[in-house]
Amino acid sequence: MEIIGYAAAVLIGVSLGLIGGGGSILTVPVLVYLFGIEVFLATEYSLFIVGISSLAGSFSYLKKGLINVKMALIFGIPSVISIFLTRIYLLPLIPDEVFKIQNFTVTKNIFLLLIFAGLMILASYKMIRKSTSKESLHHTTHKNNALLAAGQGSIVGILTGLVGAGGGFMIIPALVNLLKIPIKTAIGTSLVIISVNSLIGFFSSVNHVKIEWKLLVSITAIAIIGIVIGSQLSKKIEGKKLKPAFGWFILVMGIYIITKEIFL
Repeated sequence: MEIIGYAAAVLIGVSLGLIGGGGSILTVPVLVYLFGIEVFLATEYSLFIVGISSLAGSFSYLKKGLINVKMALIFGIPSVISIFLTRIYLLPLIPDEVFKIQNFTVTKNIFLLLIFAGLMILASYKMIRKSTSKESLHHTTHKNNALLAAGQGSIVGILTGLVGAGGGFMIIPALVNLLKIPIKTAIGTSLVIISVNSLIGFFSSVNHVKIEWKLLVSITAIAIIGIVIGSQLSKKIEGKKLKPAFGWFILVMGIYIITKEIFL
């Protein structure tokens, strides 16, 4: 299963490099189901893998001048604050047994996986539907758009803190539709935001878990190879053409997780 897991790690990187998001949504399921890592620890590992991979992928966009630092700060600062508060204060509040329905007990691990599956289904919908990059909110001011983007940044931060996902599927639409950033710059800026969010989330709670660094670094290295491949492919292939197919794949994965955790 680990061989399949490493192959999936390449796919995670390719997606991040090609479309600036989506791949991180696969990281926790890959770690849990293919590497057999406990769910909470998998969210911690995911933050590191996604953070380092996104950081590596952002360099090629930086060289091309496709990163908007100002917009990264508008979106990123609220997101970072939310991640820190979520990892330090919110996650420890979730009990080992969240609730019970007859003979079925929803544990903390199942609860996190169900949140993650719901997030995957939401991400798949955003990837499958037709691009709305040309949509604009003419009735709002740029200032209001910036406030909306900051609000979405906070939501992304909470989700990243809870389940270790980078949130690129929410970041890119916000950058394009609210802050009017061209898609290529939005992808590069998204990678920067994801990397900062994820690494801050990781290091804010790393002292509370035991890390198997050899495994973590090896998976991360494979993901970085994938993101380099994705970045190169982005020069020849438009990411938006592959988004729907990747979205359907994520949808199937989300439904599988819900089915497995509740019915199997």
